[in-house]
Amino acid sequence: MRDNTAASRKFIDLIRQASSKWANWDPPIEIKVGDYGTIDSETGELDVEGNIYDIGFQTSLKNQGLNVDLSDPSCQPTKGGVDDNIIMSSSGVKQGDFSLKPEVSFLNLASASVKAEFQFQEGKRGAVLVMHKPLQAYIPPGKVLSTVHKATELQDKYLVTSTFTCPGYYIYLSNKSGERIALALTASAPIPAAAGLIAGGTASMDWWTDAQAAFLRKAVDKAGQYRYTPLYSLKHRQHSFISRIFRGEEVEQTEDDLWPDCTPPWQPLDEDGAEDPVWEDVRLVLLTLSNAFRS
Repeated sequence: MRDNTAASRKFIDLIRQASSKWANWDPPIEIKVGDYGTIDSETGELDVEGNIYDIGFQTSLKNQGLNVDLSDPSCQPTKGGVDDNIIMSSSGVKQGDFSLKPEVSFLNLASASVKAEFQFQEGKRGAVLVMHKPLQAYIPPGKVLSTVHKATELQDKYLVTSTFTCPGYYIYLSNKSGERIALALTASAPIPAAAGLIAGGTASMDWWTDAQAAFLRKAVDKAGQYRYTPLYSLKHRQHSFISRIFRGEEVEQTEDDLWPDCTPPWQPLDEDGAEDPVWEDVRLVLLTLSNAFRS
């Protein structure tokens, strides 16, 4: 793979295919519920331009005659329960049980919060995303999305409707060699008390892995703070009619109609994250035919 830019876009695309959600290639960069902006078509990353919960956006809504108070508790982001762990993998990746090898016998696997092995298909890129104890936050269903849909600021923009934050993450993009990797989130023993020093302390978590590829990112917050955002839901404002026809009757559009899951702003990618030239040729042919019909 040529560079980190291609790796970012390929990883995001693979996770999107597996989950219909958008991966954050750089999880320490905060993504918040209500963020909106555009997608960088080269990296796949969201370029945030604002947030619907900002005071300035609320003022603009009132000036546009869109009377919804986003500061009301019923409109504020809702938090779900904390999951133990979430493990996602793309097609062509098989997850297996962690097998202890002699060289890693020192691991304290009894205390491991996560342990897994993955077998990747040779000649094909595969992606793995692991989130430790993720917490989901989301825009509550109801009046928020159906109202802000009409805001001029969100025209042709992408909107973050939910996020997954966590205190520890592991992301990996395979190198097409058909490799097999193992990972574990283990607790190291607390530092024993010494004479004249404050005793003990708590065990700290850290990732162990035998992966050697360049496209590996992992981190754990030692204090357990939810400071990483590896995954989020991204919607795109749909240009459509105010209502739709169903069995001869006009039916108001739902939030899912107004805000469908976004599709990537690139053609299908090859294994190295570049737009497949075959699909680009197809796109140009379709564009030529479309222009011919219009003329």
